[in-house]
Amino acid sequence: MPELHDVGGFWYTLVWLLALFVLFNITSNLLACMLVDTTIKMHILKPPLEPELLRQWHMCDSCQALVPPRTWHCDICDVCVFKRDHHCRFTGCCVGHHNYRYFFYFLVYMCLGALYVTINASIYLWYLHADYYWRPYTLVTIFVPALSFTVFASWENFYVFVYELNILAFGISALMLVYHFPIFKRGAVMKQRLSSKYDLGLRANAEMVLGKRMYLTWLSPFVRSELPHDGINWIPVSKSE
Repeated sequence: MPELHDVGGFWYTLVWLLALFVLFNITSNLLACMLVDTTIKMHILKPPLEPELLRQWHMCDSCQALVPPRTWHCDICDVCVFKRDHHCRFTGCCVGHHNYRYFFYFLVYMCLGALYVTINASIYLWYLHADYYWRPYTLVTIFVPALSFTVFASWENFYVFVYELNILAFGISALMLVYHFPIFKRGAVMKQRLSSKYDLGLRANAEMVLGKRMYLTWLSPFVRSELPHDGINWIPVSKSE
């Protein structure tokens, strides 16, 4: 960064502060997604008395429990999850009703942070130090980093490796956002990603994930934003499947 901005200058300070903000949100939203429990373990489920609502509940043979609609069993976590979207390989836990907010912002800030670093690293590598990095050996570092570090371990090779990791982080997080946003917008989950059965409109669907104070939730996972639904008694707004 000192080669891009004057040390101690306005842009240098601003970039540092924004970088800390993004890094804080990446790590804290990741931890919140992992730690917030969205399973049925901590809840005493009481099936509704109304026959119409009760018909939507189903028996989970693995949990030996009658569970509400949109609650599905995860074979990896070995428990049912409220409004289960998917089991996330990055966090090692299920993403569901109570922690989807943190998963969503983890992807958003990972995408933004990785994009910014990739752009700055591209300027550093291919413009400011083009005389060193525009050479055939750089391809070895890019495609076979283990061999490159074995033959010639250097900070220059390490910079290229970190550059690759940022491109990978941006690509994966961007693809996941592109995949999940239509599901988010429709108020659905991955298992019913084409269904509009619970589609309340974009604003209401966003509030169902981000909470009643959704306009402030981008600041931090520590901002309290109560969800408008308990994740149990879902009433379809459409009969489409």
